[in-house]
Amino acid sequence: MSPAQARLLVADDARDILDALEILFRSEGYEVETALSPLAVISAVGERDFDALLMDMNYMRDTTSGVEGLDLLGRLQQLDATLPVVVMTAWGSIQGAVEALRRGARDYVQKPFDNERLLHIIRTQVELGRALRRTQRLESENLALRPGGAPTLIAASPAMQPVLRLMERVGASDASALITGEHGTGKEVVAGWLHAASPRAPRAMVTVNLGGLAEGVFESEMFGHTKGAFTDAKSDRAGRFELADQGTLFLDEIANLSLTQQAKMLRVLQSGEFERVGSSKTRRVDVRIIAATNADLRAEVAAGRFREDLFFRLNTVEIHLPPLRERREDIPLLAAHFLAQSAARYRRRVVAFTPEAMRALLAYAWPGNVRELAHAVERAVLLAEGDQVTPPDLNFRPVSEIAPRLEEMSLEEVERVLVEKALARHGGNVTLAAQALGLSRSALYRRLQRHGL
Repeated sequence: MSPAQARLLVADDARDILDALEILFRSEGYEVETALSPLAVISAVGERDFDALLMDMNYMRDTTSGVEGLDLLGRLQQLDATLPVVVMTAWGSIQGAVEALRRGARDYVQKPFDNERLLHIIRTQVELGRALRRTQRLESENLALRPGGAPTLIAASPAMQPVLRLMERVGASDASALITGEHGTGKEVVAGWLHAASPRAPRAMVTVNLGGLAEGVFESEMFGHTKGAFTDAKSDRAGRFELADQGTLFLDEIANLSLTQQAKMLRVLQSGEFERVGSSKTRRVDVRIIAATNADLRAEVAAGRFREDLFFRLNTVEIHLPPLRERREDIPLLAAHFLAQSAARYRRRVVAFTPEAMRALLAYAWPGNVRELAHAVERAVLLAEGDQVTPPDLNFRPVSEIAPRLEEMSLEEVERVLVEKALARHGGNVTLAAQALGLSRSALYRRLQRHGL
């Protein structure tokens, strides 16, 4: 069956072909309009929205060059670049179909038609066209809500609506915020959104990954140092607090701080004052603090691993991000967004997912959440042989297929599999997964970054 209330425009200069196609599509539940000329196509597209256009390449009597169709494609790209166009070409005119694809058509069919293949192509293009338009609409709404430069936040699912409402209420304030959620759920994107919505947006948002800071470099990274303060200090250096003055400091993986580091952090957050390593001069900064963690800080406080006073200082407002498995309605939109990004980055003409590939994306557990989805789509764009991503391009392997192949895998591949399985077993909880693997949280976090999870 067709996607709900889909409207098609069918263009051909032969009335009998139009009548046959109209009967075919209407029997499948589509709304159908027809056009006998390129001018009629332009007029129809200019007056109302269509979910897809099926168009012939030739309109003048006794012509087979396809020039009219190619010219029409160029005009349609200017009029509505999101409209999926499928071209019809006579048998043997593959060269013309290839040129049409190069100029913006999404697919082609040969006359005489295979009705099942034609219906499959139209159904696929309607679904993908709608996903692309939803993504563009959400991006436009995001830009309208926030100052320019804010990161794209794709969140149409019901699970994300309370999150968005809370963000809108606190974004313009100076309040500290604690963003919680599993790894890869988009905590840095939310932090960027909050910064861009605040009066501090013209100044920098400085990000520091506390999970990747060794004990010996913490003070130098956060507070700066003077020349000669230690062996490698060959010049004065400003720390992250100074760099973020009048702006926002995003403290990612805040739970990885040791108790000693927590005490030093608390002092700066309470007073706004610190000294560079090797200096006794007190410096003062004004920063908004946004912190993020995938740990349960309340449990860490109860266990004595995290200072309660620092927790209260950070947790003026808590924003919890649901995992991707709880917001599956966003998967097609996110996948389309990452597909467009990766295709542009690698200059690949990959424009869509096959229905089978989209079903695979929706069925997958996504232990690495949105970050894993982004990496999976990026990899698929590089592997795709045609203009659509297929299930093999996604390289999803059932768990049952992993064990027999362990002896054939590299150490790096085995490590990734074990990390994925540990995360899946513990519902994406990094602390529990790290304990199961015999690693520290920071060690597992570094592996998550290396494997793109």
